[in-house]
This record gives sequence, structure tokens and C-alpha cells, in this order.
Amino acid sequence: MKRTFAITIALLLCLSTGFAQDWAKQKLEKSPRHGEWVQIKHDNRTVQAFVVYPETKQKVPVVIVIHEIFGMTDWVQTVADQLAASGYIAIAPDLLSGMGPNGGRSDSFQGGAVREAIGKLDPNQITADLNAVADYAKKIPAANGKIAVSGFCWGGGQSFRFATNRKDLSAAFVFYGPGPTDVTPVTAPVYGFYAGEDARIGATIPDTQAAMKTAGKKYDPVTYAGAGHGFMRAGEDPANDAAAQAAGTDPDSQKKHDMAVANKKARTEGWERWLTLLKSM
Repeated sequence: MKRTFAITIALLLCLSTGFAQDWAKQKLEKSPRHGEWVQIKHDNRTVQAFVVYPETKQKVPVVIVIHEIFGMTDWVQTVADQLAASGYIAIAPDLLSGMGPNGGRSDSFQGGAVREAIGKLDPNQITADLNAVADYAKKIPAANGKIAVSGFCWGGGQSFRFATNRKDLSAAFVFYGPGPTDVTPVTAPVYGFYAGEDARIGATIPDTQAAMKTAGKKYDPVTYAGAGHGFMRAGEDPANDAAAQAAGTDPDSQKKHDMAVANKKARTEGWERWLTLLKSM
């Protein structure tokens, strides 16, 4: 019963943050930075990508941001905006570009259909899209030529996989995503951000560590105790704040409270670590 309750809470939080993101939209609307949608064409496809620029006179690295299984959401765009606030050009491609109803992108899907569509994406198409985005990034006049890739959940796994396909990456940042089967092509250092209460992904870390070590690759995973899958998003969601402030004496309410507190802490520490690593590229 307790396990069912915990799973239900996790699903509700996932759904609320995955689809109802008015708080993220409002945050984005208040940003003073320049963000724009661009069209990146390759082969017979056009990828829509959201680009945000920092307010600086110096040329800076570009960070590619790969969205969650929920597709391109307002929250993903706020991640790009926060990276720009920290001095980086951020570009977040919608990998469902042209795949939605009437040729739309993520926002053209209804409800859970977006997750099903992402699950059916051709891996070769994903790689081609990301390569086109990386090529575009290298040609941005305000960029200094360095490129890093990052991703969350489904996007975390894709960021790790892209590191096996792109040789000129300066770093790959994997947020609670699994590693690829074959890591031998990886050339960039890979940094992992994982949740302590995420057995599904956590169980994959030891094998990934062993594979990366055998291949002589740099892999630095950090697990944030008590946090749940998706903590980078959940940690700043007002719903998470409400849960962290709520008092409850029963075990289930206490568990929800403890995870909300851990999510917020993990999100703060995760951002700090991410920015420190970006500076070291």
C-alpha cells in the first residue's frame, strides 16, 4: 500500500511538472535575455531549436540541452535561459520537430501522446538532428567553438549516446539517464547526476562505470541522496516547495516531505556542480 501511494505521488508530480508548467512559462516571460526560435535544416528535415544568449561581450561556449520524454516544455526553455544567465549560449532542440499532428512539434501533441512519439523516434534521426544542432552551434558568431551536451531523463540517455557519436564535444552532462551499451567511441568526459531514490537508473550506474573504466574514459557520476528522478525540474517546482513545507505525521506524508526537501537540495547542488564543470571545460 505504501509503495502504491509513493508511486502514485511520483506519477502525479511527474505529470504536473511535465505538462502543467505555468510557473516555468511565467519565469521565462520575465527573463531579460534574448531567446529566439531558429530553424536548423539538414537532409529532408527542419529542426526547431530554442536559443538563448548571455549578456556578455566575450565569445562563450554553447551548451546543447536535450529535453525530457515530455518533449520541449517551458521548463526546458527555462534551463536554457538559466544557462545563458550564467554566461553560456544555450540551444535546446525540439527533437519532435515535424513529427507532430500537421507537421507540428512537441506542443502539437495532446496529453501522453508526446511520450509515445518520443519513444518511437529513430535513433539515427536523433543523432542526425543533434549533429545538425552542434554544427549550427559551432557557426554561431558569438560562440567560441566549444560545445557541451546535456540532457534530462530521456534526454540524459541521449546526451550520453551523443557523446559516442560526436568527437568534438568538450563535455557531456547526463542527468538521470542511462549509459549506452558501447562506450568505446566516447571522447569527451562524461559527468553524471543521479537520484538516490531512482532504482531504475541507479541500477545501471555500476555497469556504466565498469564499461567506462575498461575503455579508459572519464566518467564521474554523483548520486544525490533522497532525491527522486527528475529532481532538477521537481526541485524548483512550486508544488515541490509546498510539499517540502507541509507537515505530516504519517509515514507516507513524511516520505513525500523528505523527498521534496531532497529534490530542492539536489537541484541546488546539481546546478552548482554543473556550472563549476562548465567553467573547467
